[in-house]
Amino acid sequence: METRARFAPSPTGALHIGGGHTALFNWLWARRTGGKFILRIEDTDRARSTAEYEETIMSGMTWLGLDWDEGPDKGGPRGPYRQSERLDLYREHAERLTAEGKAYRAEGAILFRVLPDVDLSFDDIVYGRIETKSDGLKDRESEGLKDIVLIKSDGMPTYNYAVVIDDHLMEITHVIRGEDHISNTPKQLLLYGAFGWKPPRFAHLPMILGKDKKKLSKRHGATSVYEFRDMGYMPDSVFNFLALLGWSAGEDREIFDRREASALFELSRVTRKPAVFDPDKLNFINQEHLKRLDPMARLELVKPFWRELGLPVGGHDDAYLAGALTLMGGRGQTAKELAGFSDYYVSFEPVKERWTAEGVPDGLRPGLREFFAALLAEPEWAAEKLEARARAWVEEKGAKMKDYAMTLRFALTGMKVSPGIFEVAALLGRGEVRRRLEFYGLC
Repeated sequence: METRARFAPSPTGALHIGGGHTALFNWLWARRTGGKFILRIEDTDRARSTAEYEETIMSGMTWLGLDWDEGPDKGGPRGPYRQSERLDLYREHAERLTAEGKAYRAEGAILFRVLPDVDLSFDDIVYGRIETKSDGLKDRESEGLKDIVLIKSDGMPTYNYAVVIDDHLMEITHVIRGEDHISNTPKQLLLYGAFGWKPPRFAHLPMILGKDKKKLSKRHGATSVYEFRDMGYMPDSVFNFLALLGWSAGEDREIFDRREASALFELSRVTRKPAVFDPDKLNFINQEHLKRLDPMARLELVKPFWRELGLPVGGHDDAYLAGALTLMGGRGQTAKELAGFSDYYVSFEPVKERWTAEGVPDGLRPGLREFFAALLAEPEWAAEKLEARARAWVEEKGAKMKDYAMTLRFALTGMKVSPGIFEVAALLGRGEVRRRLEFYGLC
């Protein structure tokens, strides 16, 4: 049978990390098995569901590269794919159970009759055998068995009912969702049994915790997919990181792309242990992906953040800017951070704001002017030639290279740390280097 996995978000907010994680594991399993990935919108919470949130969720999934085969925007043979468009189906099936004596009406609602001693045990792909009976579905107040509401008095279906109807009619073969849904599974199995339907396979994913081992929330930082995008993380990196939350690619492999992940993914290797959301690991993964990017692709990621800093990106050609980022040699863990570290290639203004040359000792200034004059006189403006000229000069004068090279670094970048300063000078060009040194009165 063809694998059919689904992601079924409620459009009551943006795509958060937990939802993105669930969508990703469903996508991976569908792609791993050559099956279908279905997007279903569970919008029966009429007060909180909006078309804007639905669009935001779909855009977030698209940014992550989680394409779906069937859904509200694409259609498909098992639609409609919004619960608000399936109300007749829910009513029809509830009426069937009522006619069979398995459900009843009460105060405008329809409830399913829960009988005692019904075996609801199931084999979870991740958690193994889970033994349970209907006797566990008790009313907290009366301690008696609590019947399951199917249709509320306002005509809307409840979650545990609608999800069974939808998953069966959409021929979902695998229900992959967070472990907080384990407690819902027995109720759903009761309904599968009442209809005489074969339930799908269940795989519950581990909870995601913050580094403090508490449930992930806003106090741990960014929680939506878009927040990571706006902070300069790459979709490939966030995908890579989310895939590692509760699953291992094997052989201590931490960096991979979507194609590699979908070829390696196995539900049986998902861990039961809660996954820890470690921002430091995300930063490492993002930095590795940044380093591996094609120079022009890296440039397109960084450009918006340069513009955000008010830098004149349009004043330079792309080859120069891409070369500048390549020269950064992996510095910067996000595109935003890389933009900040490399601003001096785009404009001299940030350098002026960071460094004033007031700390340069008066006694060193004559030597610095002579040193910089020698550099600017170098006929072949290339990094290795500039460095050779500099080393020859300080050796002849008995001076310390660090005093001169560090002043050059501050004058050109305004920073203590940069790529090789002669490489920076070579890329900036003789004219720009002269202009910056003249501004500080050093040549």
